[in-house]
Amino acid sequence: MGENLQSRTRLRPVDLARPHGLSTQAVRNYEEAGILPAAERTESGYRSYTPLHARALATFLALLPGHGHPTATGIMRAVNRGAADAAFLLIDESHAQLLEDRRTLRAVESVLRDLGPEAGESGPPGSPASTFIGPLADRLTIRPATLRKWEAAGLVRPRRDPLTGYRVYGEADVRDARLVHQLRRGGYLLEQIAPLVDQVRTAGGLAPLEAALTDWRSRLAARGRALLTGAAELDAYLHELSTPGDSP
Repeated sequence: MGENLQSRTRLRPVDLARPHGLSTQAVRNYEEAGILPAAERTESGYRSYTPLHARALATFLALLPGHGHPTATGIMRAVNRGAADAAFLLIDESHAQLLEDRRTLRAVESVLRDLGPEAGESGPPGSPASTFIGPLADRLTIRPATLRKWEAAGLVRPRRDPLTGYRVYGEADVRDARLVHQLRRGGYLLEQIAPLVDQVRTAGGLAPLEAALTDWRSRLAARGRALLTGAAELDAYLHELSTPGDSP
């Protein structure tokens, strides 16, 4: 028994494409990109695939939701050239990124609890909630220079009084300053804080952010599940690659 069923079964590009709703051109593109192993050619020049190629395609598509296209492509290229360690490194990086995103989410949730109802929404310029740099710095027990540093980093955006040129912090600015202050106390760097402040601004404040955080939490859970699904498919593909006679 020289060749097993895997190597004897020959598939056309359409046989790989149809189950996934892909075009045959997409299958050829994946092969050219190294996502699929190189296919043999018939005497007339047509590509001839095997079930191993079908497994490779299914593996790549399973890796996509958790890793994204560039990383999933890198994983498959590494595996197909026999560089499993390089593929595992890419997988580790995706898991590390997911862990960092989870920590970021927890940090935002923690800050929201710490800020409480005092951090309100933005009011009109000149409203009673507006304050100046000195009183705000005293309120946060920091130096005015720290607030100016946060402003330079785009974390706080006070307006300027047209007559005096003084910085005027509205309710939203106070909210942002308190958010930054809490995160800095938690050990976060300014460049790590910037996307969190953007999340608050995009949501329109802390209250609307709650819904965004729920969605964020759901997306992280879905990504974690997708990483598991992709890992299972990749493990099956690696097993087939390591079985003698399964290579095309």
